[in-house]
Amino acid sequence: MKVSGKKILVYGMGLSGQAVCKLLHNNGACVSFYDDENRFGTFFNFDKSPTQSQYDMVVVSPGVKVIGNKLISHFIINKTPIFSELDIGYLFGKGKFVGITGTNGKTTVTSLVGKIFKEAGKESVVCGNIGLPVCSAIEKGSKRTIYITEVSNFQLELSNHFFASTACLLNIQPDHLDRHGSMQEYVRVKKKIFSSKHARKVVLNFDDEYSKTSIISRKNMFFSKKMLNKGVFVKNNCIYHNKTKIISLNDIPLLGEKNLENVLAAVAISVVNKIKPRFIKSAIMTFVPPAHRLQYLGKFNGALVYDDSKATNIPSVEGALTALRGGNIILLMGGRNKALIFDEFFEKNYDISKVVCFGECGEEINKSALAFGYDSVCFEKLQNACDYVKTCACENTIILLSPACASFDEFSSYAVRGERFKEYIFGKE
Repeated sequence: MKVSGKKILVYGMGLSGQAVCKLLHNNGACVSFYDDENRFGTFFNFDKSPTQSQYDMVVVSPGVKVIGNKLISHFIINKTPIFSELDIGYLFGKGKFVGITGTNGKTTVTSLVGKIFKEAGKESVVCGNIGLPVCSAIEKGSKRTIYITEVSNFQLELSNHFFASTACLLNIQPDHLDRHGSMQEYVRVKKKIFSSKHARKVVLNFDDEYSKTSIISRKNMFFSKKMLNKGVFVKNNCIYHNKTKIISLNDIPLLGEKNLENVLAAVAISVVNKIKPRFIKSAIMTFVPPAHRLQYLGKFNGALVYDDSKATNIPSVEGALTALRGGNIILLMGGRNKALIFDEFFEKNYDISKVVCFGECGEEINKSALAFGYDSVCFEKLQNACDYVKTCACENTIILLSPACASFDEFSSYAVRGERFKEYIFGKE
């Protein structure tokens, strides 16, 4: 991609936006930038009125909401080419991309695949929505580099050029409806992972209807918790690829059915890339999952404490409850709602001893929980909720933070929320 001498606007200055600016500048572009929150208004090349300027192209960061955005509409009307950060990273990248998307499990699968590829001696880097922007990752890559890329729906929304040589759709569940406006639009965006070129290798979840029916071709590799005629599946308490045994379920250090699905996906991605079973098994057995994903923190007054702050939608919470089945669970839920309906969760009659609600939509959750007969209380802040939970902690109970909501009412990210939760329960180290 040639950008030397071109006038380019980067819209949104989070980590991805900053990485794009650096990459484009290093390749000779004349880069200006704009940010809705005006956080960088005193910096050189900050364009306070981008509609008054002419640009050769615009790069939109994933944090920028697209639907109803007047600035993006302006550029569309004026036929200014619009790219996503994901597009720019791909177009400058020299290696191959493994793209992994889905409502739940993206980070765990991406991390595990990265570990498997490293174990097998592949020149690879984990990047994308997991933390390292694609535009940063590709700067030191080569033609041999494989970019194990976690791809979010926000990154895909404006993407038209990204092409994954291996593309995996883990699952699709209701989420981010506040951003996309409808489930139909959310599904459409997710399925862009396959691109107009179609990935040469496609990995799909046979147990998820949206994933299973995404692409029908001979290139598909299915994975399932049930036995399949071919693909990656569970049989006799082991994971198999076709007739080859990969690993016993007893050797997997991750909790719950949801994580079993994540492991199956990672195995499928690995086998289609011709990784040998011994490397896959070794990596899985020593894998430490990313923080804030049903992470065991320790005991408080005899109660087991779990941080599942990454659970920002209802299916994630359901996965955590299934994994901890049989426990006397005190569930903390709350934050900023993403247009999800909590009645659909509580009507399933989960075995929860107490629901402790907090944050911007705490009262909404509390009202729903009470309507379905749960013992529920509500607090303004997470800290207030934690102070209350500590008074309930005792032997044979589980304290579970699994919010089903975004963190942005009170915290800058789910990770910060998880760290504060640990601090509120156990105190500062």
